[in-house]
Amino acid sequence: MKNLICIAFSLFISIGAFSQEQNTNKDDVKVGLVLSGGGAKGLAHIGVLKVIEEAGVRIDYIGGTSMGAIIGALYASGYSARDLDSIFKVVDFSQLIQDNLPRTAKTFYEKEDAEKYALTLPFDGFKVSFPTSLSKGQNVYNLMYKLTEHVSQIRDFSKLPIPFFCIATDVETGKAVQLNKGFLPQAISASGALPSLFGPVEINGQLLIDGGVTNNYPIDEVRQMGADIIIGIDVQDSLISRENLRSAIDVLVQINNYRTINEMLVKREKTDIYIHPNIKDYSVISFNKGDEIIEAGRQQALFFKENLELLASKQIHSEKIPVKKIISDSLHIEEILILGNKEYTRSYILGKLKLKTPTTISYKKFNEGINNLAATANFNQINYNFSENEFTQKVLNIELQESKTRNLLRFGLHFDDLYKSAALINLTRKRLFQKNDVASFDFILGDNLRYNFEYYIDKGYYWSFGAKSRYNIFKKNVQFSLFPPEIVQGISSVANIEVKNEDITNQIYIQTLFKQIYLLGIGVEHKHLKLQSITLGDSIQNKATVFEDTNYFSAFGNLKLDNLDNKYFPKKGVFFEGNFNLYVLASGLNKSFDRFSIARAFIGYAFTPINNISIYASTEGGFKIGGENTSTLDFFVGGYGYKPFNNFIHFFGYDAFELGGDTYLKSTMRINYQILKKSYLSGVVNIANVGDKLFNSSKWIDGIDYSGYALGCATETLIGPLEVFYSYSPERKQNEWYVSLGFWF
Repeated sequence: MKNLICIAFSLFISIGAFSQEQNTNKDDVKVGLVLSGGGAKGLAHIGVLKVIEEAGVRIDYIGGTSMGAIIGALYASGYSARDLDSIFKVVDFSQLIQDNLPRTAKTFYEKEDAEKYALTLPFDGFKVSFPTSLSKGQNVYNLMYKLTEHVSQIRDFSKLPIPFFCIATDVETGKAVQLNKGFLPQAISASGALPSLFGPVEINGQLLIDGGVTNNYPIDEVRQMGADIIIGIDVQDSLISRENLRSAIDVLVQINNYRTINEMLVKREKTDIYIHPNIKDYSVISFNKGDEIIEAGRQQALFFKENLELLASKQIHSEKIPVKKIISDSLHIEEILILGNKEYTRSYILGKLKLKTPTTISYKKFNEGINNLAATANFNQINYNFSENEFTQKVLNIELQESKTRNLLRFGLHFDDLYKSAALINLTRKRLFQKNDVASFDFILGDNLRYNFEYYIDKGYYWSFGAKSRYNIFKKNVQFSLFPPEIVQGISSVANIEVKNEDITNQIYIQTLFKQIYLLGIGVEHKHLKLQSITLGDSIQNKATVFEDTNYFSAFGNLKLDNLDNKYFPKKGVFFEGNFNLYVLASGLNKSFDRFSIARAFIGYAFTPINNISIYASTEGGFKIGGENTSTLDFFVGGYGYKPFNNFIHFFGYDAFELGGDTYLKSTMRINYQILKKSYLSGVVNIANVGDKLFNSSKWIDGIDYSGYALGCATETLIGPLEVFYSYSPERKQNEWYVSLGFWF
């Protein structure tokens, strides 16, 4: 109580002295607000602002750092404390501070790329390096732009509804930089670029990071704006004990706190109303405790309610003009101006953005395009804003900072019941021969040596060119009865044989976006198949019996749609893929080759009927026309957890390749119950008809020949999903276990 009386008395004296100096009956008192940085602790600013508004205090100037810059900029842009509370209650901070952009925003190439590798490292100059940060901060920029679009034309921050500035640090000189002009989302991003968490932001040639490194409580700068009274909200950390130094971020914050705590001894004395919320039990990353932190700020501010009301009584108040925020769900873009692209063409950039001007597009689709461009990892910064041309039409201005990284070294791990253990080493080279191209080579070690090579020239909306080469090999015990007579002619029947399957596939293709959502591709393919078994060979001479050793040549086409939110555990979205191959030529062991074609289609739909329960239902099928004497490219059904290729199909309840035929129909329903953030209990039901020439009769509709049921658990790990399933088939009256770890490759 004594402390409160002293504060009130000093405040009264300060205001009174100022009034006498002005020598008028009622002089207006200008109030400046200082908001410190503190990561998640900065959410306490919102709670304090609630009390400030309740007391009727008018804020005239705002200066902030880091999280204080974010809260301060939004408040200066016209948001109320209640607005900010609502906004930050729905923000997914774990998503915001990472570069894990929504899967639906990525192109088909980026989706496949992101769902294969567990670790990616820069490899320029044949030297392995580590990323300078965990995130480029694109999600922060996108959110700040969306929230401040109504003031996007204001480049002088003193012209905002409340004059504002924020503090950043020049990473090269170590000096504080006051940002009071420019583009607001970019300035906020720079002020909050916490080292090691967010990458530096370049503004006017300066490489900027978190302002908390040099000035985490900019009281002097706010006073210089013309403030008579300073309200300071300090959410900085105190020094913590060794027991609580549990992460690299904790150590970095502790080191920075050595200086800031000493500085605050002086700055606190300069603050007229100093509010320091009791948030010692929270860390800079306690975003999941946001409601508690906001309430802690409000509770602390209530101790100063009388002081704030006294301050408000000394101000001249007028009706606050509401800020008109943009609420339209779409925008019309007449033209696009791109700056900073030297290595990547305009068509490439527009293709990633999925924009053709003039166009009317929803904000959601526009943000997906920006995220799509960011997902390429070819740009360190993507800054954008809108302006108007001489005809008052909207112009999209994009300023890019291209990444200098051209080589990547990537790794992956996987285990399944077919390929067994596998370790992947990848070398990727961007801009190998020309702009927009990428070459990628996977070398897979383990129980089965394999490789994948891909070269792709991305032309955006225009036809893109690609070339692929793949070598695949595995050994598997299969039923002898699975082989058709023309393959095993003259060989005595046995129950099971071990088969070694080798596949070399080479493709050249072109592809483009169709209707902006479908991937349409056509090309030519060479496939060499070799199928042999030592079981039926000469074990003394280690000579195998060769069933197939043939080169096949075909033309193919495919159409694909993929807007699932997650490849392995989707909660919403649709997946469709249709493929057609026309095999026109063969050379090798298959002397009785006739031309034939294979068509196959898959469609799946994911939805979440209630919280924590998602359903993925799918139907697929395929058939062969012609090729009576060629069965090695038939459909083989069974197993789970391996990466499917050729016409190998997953099916719970059966071992891999246990069922076969030139026609198949299959339906699956998988239900995932999310028990933890990244862990699930799963149940699967699948049914199928598999055989030869099913469509020539009523076999495909007169009943269900095969069915399987499975129960399992799954979790998402750093190297990909870990899944364990127990399955049972009523027809076989047998069970199967499936174990899969890591991304499929």
